[in-house]
Amino acid sequence: MTAPLALTMGEPAGIGGEIALMAWQKRGQSALPPFFVIDNPSRLERLATRLGLSVPLRPIAQPGETSRLFATSLPVLPIELAKPSQPGHPDPANAPAVIEAITKAVALVRSGRAGGVVTNPIQKETLYAAGFSYPGHTEFLGHLAEVKHPVMMLAGPELRVVPVTVHLSLADALGALTTGAIVMAARVTAEALKRDFGIEQPRLAVAALNPHAGEGGTMGREEIEIIAPAVKKLSSLGIKVSGPAPADTLFHPAARKRYDAVICMYHDQALIPLKTLDFEHGVNVTLGLHFIRTSPDHGTAIDIAGKGIANPASLMAALALAGAMAKRHAALQDSA
Repeated sequence: MTAPLALTMGEPAGIGGEIALMAWQKRGQSALPPFFVIDNPSRLERLATRLGLSVPLRPIAQPGETSRLFATSLPVLPIELAKPSQPGHPDPANAPAVIEAITKAVALVRSGRAGGVVTNPIQKETLYAAGFSYPGHTEFLGHLAEVKHPVMMLAGPELRVVPVTVHLSLADALGALTTGAIVMAARVTAEALKRDFGIEQPRLAVAALNPHAGEGGTMGREEIEIIAPAVKKLSSLGIKVSGPAPADTLFHPAARKRYDAVICMYHDQALIPLKTLDFEHGVNVTLGLHFIRTSPDHGTAIDIAGKGIANPASLMAALALAGAMAKRHAALQDSA
């Protein structure tokens, strides 16, 4: 049996709490792995009452209590909030609790008391107002894990994509795109596909940056000067790789059969096709951390928080994927 998953609170004024409650309610029909929430029990109790969700809550002192409680109640590792949260109304005063939940989850998984970290969405603007200095979850988790270049993968039932540049403006992303960055992202991805997804010989496709892959340099030379050398280097390392391929030909059904993941050049080049294909079941996976981290592939949805209409499908997919990855890691350790 693997250790339970640690689910963080996320933005307390967003939908994280309600989708956590809904996910626990659907645990049986979806065969979700045991998880506990790092959250404020009183907040969750008020939220469950407001939404008419019948979810027994059980505060716990340590993750090990989860296995005996999960079948009949949602285990909650308590965390204090500076102010009572109100759905739809983020308060920077509660930012330290949001950050503490993430930090605590990482400490638990690194100590072996949690099998993986699943993070509910954060409201970055609110955290910035409280002095948070990281562009997003991925970068903060890299800091906590002491990993300089964590890699973000978005995974769905039909597609996996990895953006080389992530939380940057498009203009800044173009300036940050280098051969080395592409090689690094692709190498981490290939290793993760083997270890985390059980794919023995991963096949990577590398997207071009410009229309028609630059049309021989007439519409940009990034393919010639930056991307093609990265593909050549990856091939020399024994990685099965193709490209650079025009992005507008990479995501139709026949193309998707030819690779296991696409290395994309910037954020929206990766996320638009993933979310278009299956918005509700996309999962954000951070690669290269030495521990498991997944997250629903959506934001805090402040505008619908507390209304009971949020869809827990992406969180449930994140929990299921983290559980499957934890089992795979445990099996690899047992066979070592």
